[in-house]
Amino acid sequence: MSLQQRLSQHASFFKRGLSPTIVFSNKLIDAYSKHGLLKDARRLFDVMPERNVFSWNAMVCAHVRNGELTEALRLFESSPVKDTVTYNTVIAGCANGDGGLEGLEIFARMHANGTGVDDFTLTSVLNIAAKLCALKCGRQVHGYLLKTANGSADCFSVSSLIDMYSKCGAFEDAIRVFDEAGEQDSVSKNAMVAACCRAGNLKLGLELFWRHREMNDTVSWNTIIAGCVQNGYAEMGLDLFIRMGENGVEKNEHTIASVSSACSSLKHLFHGKEAHAFVLKNGLIKNPFIRSGIVDLYCKCDNLEYAASVYEDEGTENVFATTSMIMGHAGKGNTVEARRLFDQLWEKNSVVWTALFSVYAKVSHFQEVFELFREFINKETGNPDVVILIIVLGACAAQARLDLGKQVHGFITRHGVEIEEKVGSALIDMYAKCGHVQYSEDVFLRISGRDRVTYNAMMSGFAHNGRESMAILLFEEMVGSGVMKPDEITFIALLSACRHAGLVEVGEKYFVSMMDDYGIPPGIDHYSCMVDLLGRANRLERAIKLIEGMPIEADGTIWGTFLNACRMNGNAEMAKEAEEKLLSIESNNGARYVQLANVYAAGGKWIEMGRIRREMRGREVKKAAGCSWVYVGNNASIFISGYVSNSQAEAIHEMLAFLTAEIADWDTNDWTTGRYW
Repeated sequence: MSLQQRLSQHASFFKRGLSPTIVFSNKLIDAYSKHGLLKDARRLFDVMPERNVFSWNAMVCAHVRNGELTEALRLFESSPVKDTVTYNTVIAGCANGDGGLEGLEIFARMHANGTGVDDFTLTSVLNIAAKLCALKCGRQVHGYLLKTANGSADCFSVSSLIDMYSKCGAFEDAIRVFDEAGEQDSVSKNAMVAACCRAGNLKLGLELFWRHREMNDTVSWNTIIAGCVQNGYAEMGLDLFIRMGENGVEKNEHTIASVSSACSSLKHLFHGKEAHAFVLKNGLIKNPFIRSGIVDLYCKCDNLEYAASVYEDEGTENVFATTSMIMGHAGKGNTVEARRLFDQLWEKNSVVWTALFSVYAKVSHFQEVFELFREFINKETGNPDVVILIIVLGACAAQARLDLGKQVHGFITRHGVEIEEKVGSALIDMYAKCGHVQYSEDVFLRISGRDRVTYNAMMSGFAHNGRESMAILLFEEMVGSGVMKPDEITFIALLSACRHAGLVEVGEKYFVSMMDDYGIPPGIDHYSCMVDLLGRANRLERAIKLIEGMPIEADGTIWGTFLNACRMNGNAEMAKEAEEKLLSIESNNGARYVQLANVYAAGGKWIEMGRIRREMRGREVKKAAGCSWVYVGNNASIFISGYVSNSQAEAIHEMLAFLTAEIADWDTNDWTTGRYW
């Protein structure tokens, strides 16, 4: 019977002065809730003179269906009578919402008071266990299933067990459940394929997918395509998408979401346009997730014109699409447009805040990062995402803003943000780059679950703050524990420590160990450290031999490092050998010409220095002006070489002259007297 017919019947009851029966009222409450008329359903429920268990169940179900779990739980507790349906309704609501712990507690009460537990109950509890990663609880439910023989042939119970074990990280148990289930069905097969993809075992997932291929439906194809994309095999995912069409399997929004993601990661604009055409043809563009996926696809393919066209087509607010557009403009360095898009959103979630922070950090607009963080604190009630804190701390490190870095650290402490490995590493790096390595060490020692990233950050901090021996000791502690293996970043920090300390033999030992003991091929940064290490020790011949033996082509960084070594040792002859190679790589980099000129000047080769200067002018190459800044309070005074536009330039130069005179005066005194200590 339709809602209109039930309303007509209800009206006839009133016309005749009769009260509707409980059965009719229960059916009307159910009809109201199914049509989204929750207020009408509740109004009828509240005026019912008598209610039975079906009345309470109908109303509880109405609130669950409408996503009002809190009110559903309140009604559940108020209900004088409860049966299996009552319990199942709220447990399922908890499984689908945010009431996982409440759902488990209600299940425990249900079992304790002897209310009948059925397959639907156990499936819902397994879903809660999967969501909470509560493996122990999941095992208990599995044991109950085996003990009572509930769901022994139920495909949904089997698939829920597979899903639970998979999401709890017990992949072998998921395989065992699947193998012991006996005859396969599409539901349990799809769950097992999803488990394989989740565990990164794509080979087994594909094997299961192609086994009994007649059972493969849209869900099967979507699962394996998504698994390929999520495990880094986007090309294979697109091939499967094509075969899906060849097999006549119907596609849906989940298919397109995976295909859009694959095209985005591969930057396949052509296939992306095909996916967009399918979306338009099948009316899926109104789906906000599909639409944001298409916007993201065009942004990742560097086609902002198409992205903007899709984004602005309907003019509706879509946080996910806006986030993609913001990141798209970030790639172009267009921070003004990114900010405009950000400001037009009425509600901003952590994703869009993080996106704008990332935009400013990407183009090194650190002052904007600081201002945005203040805005976030003033406008948002919740704690910022960890990524935001890391970006802000990175900006503090880049500009040596110790004062602001301490404020951010204080914010983290006051708001109870856990200083885990990522945040801890950012704090260590910030303090080290601000020259306060002792603070870095304090943070390092307070992190209980230190990982490789944390060790790398601390080693780098020691290496760049004159405590090279501590960096080496920390490396030995790291590898000595046998828990963590060093990576390429570890060895960059370690070799940096060796070059700062002038430990040539030690550095060479670690360089060889990196390859022989840990199988890490050296990169440009490792070779650059070694060239600098040998250069500082005036072993330029060995540095050249190392460069010539590199399995990768030397770049401007390598030759620039070698030139610095030539300047330190006044060796203009060997600099001449590197000149041609360096300028062939970076002929338009003015800094390299200045570097070469300085090398020749240090070696007394004034004719060569003049030649380089003339060549620089002839090519019309310019070196970027030197820039520095000083923070006083919250204001930054920026100084650019050759410019005197600063409002306090005269006072600054007077102070500089005073300090210069003081230094000159110090030089004329005998330091051994201790006068200035």
